[in-house]
Amino acid sequence: QVQLAESGGGLVQAGGSLRLSCAASGSIFGITVMGWYRQAPGKQRELVAIVTRGGTTNYADSVKGRFTISRDNAKNTVYLQMNSLKPEDTAVYYCNVIGYDLSNYWGQGTQVTVSS
Repeated sequence: QVQLAESGGGLVQAGGSLRLSCAASGSIFGITVMGWYRQAPGKQRELVAIVTRGGTTNYADSVKGRFTISRDNAKNTVYLQMNSLKPEDTAVYYCNVIGYDLSNYWGQGTQVTVSS
């Protein structure tokens, strides 16, 4: 069993910053990709950013230049630094982890609300 503990969501004004964290624990057979997805009301869940074990990153076009994903392999933790937040960034943000055995885990989600 794998547990993902997310933290760092909240309410912030437009232009502000937040940092999300997600720590993985439990029976993890190595972790390859760690990432963040988000889902706004009435919309499908979408990719925000992912990072491989080697540090290669990929971002959604809508967050490039504003968000930075990073990870600490020793701690099985992934971070998402979100700067210059916009109201359209408002969503529930979900942590995702993929193991070397292709196991796929999701966090419970953390709410990010950006007021205008």
